[in-house]
Amino acid sequence: MTEEDEAAFDEFLAARSTALLRTAVLVCGASPHDAEDLVQSALEKVYRHWPRIRRDNPEAYARRVVVNAAISRARRRRVIQEITFASPPDTPVESPDPGLRELLLAELGKLPARMRAVLVLRYWEDMSEAETAAALGCSAGTVKSQAARGLARIRTRLATLEGVSA
Repeated sequence: MTEEDEAAFDEFLAARSTALLRTAVLVCGASPHDAEDLVQSALEKVYRHWPRIRRDNPEAYARRVVVNAAISRARRRRVIQEITFASPPDTPVESPDPGLRELLLAELGKLPARMRAVLVLRYWEDMSEAETAAALGCSAGTVKSQAARGLARIRTRLATLEGVSA
């Protein structure tokens, strides 16, 4: 790798590693330490292929590596669980309740890995259906159905929890 490539990678690392870590924490649905491991692995792969990918879209490549690694890890560990969830708000709340945020993150973590990845990329990363589909290597229809099912699970679970606390 040339010095120019090294400098460009260092610049990319400084600018985007925090965003990749946030995505990994949400997609991973596990501890921040697991997310850090995913990002480290992803950045190793990005570094190995940097001269080739730096001219395209290295952030998209790195994000896809993180998402694919999270899904693979979940499959290996047999952590994929289907649990019904309560409904998150469809629009951002002006001053979010910290308790609700924690509840939503916990419920997001209970979704199957691929469904969680769709919701994170679609609503947290604010990607379009087409961009999410490209990042996950699936069709836009799959993104739509996974997002709808994931949101429905979260809504159902929140409604159940509200009924219990009332």
